[in-house]
Amino acid sequence: MTPFPKPEDLQTAMALQRSLAERVILEGGLKGVKRIAALDASHKRGKPLVAVAVLYHLEKGPLAVGVGVVPEEALFPYIPGFLSFREAPAYLQALQALPEPPGALLVDGQGIAHPRGLGIASHLGVHLDLPSIGVAKNLLYGRLEAPLPLEAGSAVRLLSPEGRPLGYAYRSRKGVKPLYISPGHRVGLEEALAFVKRLPTRFRLPEPLRLAHLEAGKALRRLDP
Repeated sequence: MTPFPKPEDLQTAMALQRSLAERVILEGGLKGVKRIAALDASHKRGKPLVAVAVLYHLEKGPLAVGVGVVPEEALFPYIPGFLSFREAPAYLQALQALPEPPGALLVDGQGIAHPRGLGIASHLGVHLDLPSIGVAKNLLYGRLEAPLPLEAGSAVRLLSPEGRPLGYAYRSRKGVKPLYISPGHRVGLEEALAFVKRLPTRFRLPEPLRLAHLEAGKALRRLDP
């Protein structure tokens, strides 16, 4: 697996993001994909960053968990819009720890709904040349085309300031805060939303990401009992 670059400064990081954003493909679906990797990370100040990849079979459920750890002193600074440089090295470790490769990535973070079009789902997707989808709990960039209804399953397009479609605000359950779904790489906008809608969802997060979130918390606690 190709090492993940660590830029020396923000100007270099921005240039790399813009360059890689030009390689993002916003076409394709996930028909035929059976195994995905759901990715989430956890970090406590003064401790290593822990990333988890849950290998999830769309019919059988979770199969395996891979964990990656990066010491705090080796982390890229926490700066909104540059999350991939901080978390992706640990995600790559976690993915390498899986017993078999996934057919697609489901990432806790942004896809193209990002100021330079390259959130962590897009960055990982291009780096690994895998279909990827970002499912974020908070809005980083863009605006809703219209108010999001309260009903479960409702979705409203997420637009750039210029009006370009970036993804969707999606209410997975009635009464919960929306999720922000954007394609990362090799997936179309509508296909990304449709795929997330098909995933089992008992709470706010789709089940694969909920499991990844729980496993990341467990992994961090093991490092810091």
